Amino acid sequence: MLTFLAPSGLLALLGIAVPVAIHLWNRRPGRTVPVGSLRWLEATANRRLRSLKLEQLALLLVRIAVVALLAVALASPAWQRPPAPTRGQVFISPDLLPTGSLSAFRPGIDSLRRRGYEVRRLAPGFRLISAAAWRNLDSVAAAGATDSLPADQLWARVRQAADSFPNRPIRVFTSTSLGHFQTSRPALPAQLTWQVVPTADSGAWLQSAYQSGPDSLRLLVGRSTEAAATFRVVRVRKPNAGEAVRVAGLSPLHYATMATGATLQPGDSSSAAVAVSTAPLRIWVRYDAAHSEDARYLRAALQAAAAGLAAPLALTVSAAPPAAAASLDWLFWLSDAPVPAGWQQRVRRGLRLWQDAKAPGQSSEGFLANAATVAPVRILRRSKEAVPATGQSLWADGQGRAVLSYQSISQGSIYQLHTRLHPDWSELADSPNLPALLLDILQPEQKSTNWAADKRALDAAQIHPANHMVSVATSNRPAPDSYLDLRPWAVLATGLLFALERLLAQRRLSFSSTPAA
Repeated sequence: MLTFLAPSGLLALLGIAVPVAIHLWNRRPGRTVPVGSLRWLEATANRRLRSLKLEQLALLLVRIAVVALLAVALASPAWQRPPAPTRGQVFISPDLLPTGSLSAFRPGIDSLRRRGYEVRRLAPGFRLISAAAWRNLDSVAAAGATDSLPADQLWARVRQAADSFPNRPIRVFTSTSLGHFQTSRPALPAQLTWQVVPTADSGAWLQSAYQSGPDSLRLLVGRSTEAAATFRVVRVRKPNAGEAVRVAGLSPLHYATMATGATLQPGDSSSAAVAVSTAPLRIWVRYDAAHSEDARYLRAALQAAAAGLAAPLALTVSAAPPAAAASLDWLFWLSDAPVPAGWQQRVRRGLRLWQDAKAPGQSSEGFLANAATVAPVRILRRSKEAVPATGQSLWADGQGRAVLSYQSISQGSIYQLHTRLHPDWSELADSPNLPALLLDILQPEQKSTNWAADKRALDAAQIHPANHMVSVATSNRPAPDSYLDLRPWAVLATGLLFALERLLAQRRLSFSSTPAA
């Protein structure tokens, strides 16, 4: 539809009167006619005034068209194009495709497809699942084998999908696996509908392995249901290189030896190889008088977390710092005094250093936002130090502020707790989830292998309320019309007509200057 973005420019159409007036009065010069008497001149002049009429009509029309097109160009002509019809989007989490869990939901998704919805993978790029691929979910799973959803990124991925397809109805199909909901929930558009898909109700995996003797291995096997995850210790004979270790509930574990040590690889390749450790986990907790209560809580939490470790825990809690020659995996520094330079340098060689907030801190009300915490954990005070620019947030409160940050330095790392375990600072010490939170940190290399078999589920009630949180970026506003600017075409047509007008005018002058016979 043709429209004008600056209608006031059409007032220039009044200029059409100019070429008309010029055309009427700019008559050809009269011929000289010798007459015998001047008494006829006055009558002849009166007859000429009474006989004004249009001549050279083509030239007049061209001049009028030039003025009219200039006026139209000033009015900013544009062709208004209505927005393309918005197609609804269906996003399916990649972990559901190879499991057959979507069988009960396929009729509903097929109905959406017939209504024009597009089916996409909830993965980077949001690749479209064609109709042919949708008829064979096995091929869909194979084609998206590299689209596995990283742990703890489901919230962010759904928000990205909503922002990538604004102002469209969106259906999301995912499981409620706890591992995918580790960050805080973002605001989501009201037109997004989240469908929870039930998955297998239990799973098992190899958490860690430890060589407890020359001929024996100590395996920590995890088992998960929707309600909880439990661990059991299994002792097996140490196999020879290339042999398989068989444990009830697990696929065969292939034992391999390399220069860096021995590993156990699940036969179904469902998770990464697990390194077989040969040394205990050595932890030193150093505290001062102001942190004595913090150290007591930390000792209890570490001892409880040790039940989830295959390797034995060698824990020392002391008011004295460790000897410079001590071999440690972890150093928990619970003191306002600076960490000795020697131990700071050991971080680059593989030491993991933990520090908590320095007094006095600042009052800061908030709750720890972590899916592994069943009950809210209040944070009462925080440190004044900011998170390092290269740090990553491992624990955060409901406002997105870091509670525990992580900074990797060469082979080691520094963990900064921005509060304390003291009751005046937080409720972490009284939280029954603290050992589980610490366990994820004590063995971070195993975390990525657990989520595939971890069947703990987030309560669906914590997902559905997000439908009522409207994002400003994706608010339900009608899509604007698009406009094709016609001004360049109007100017081009004006130039062509002006060239034609000059040509016609030149012919008129040539005709007028021709002497009469």
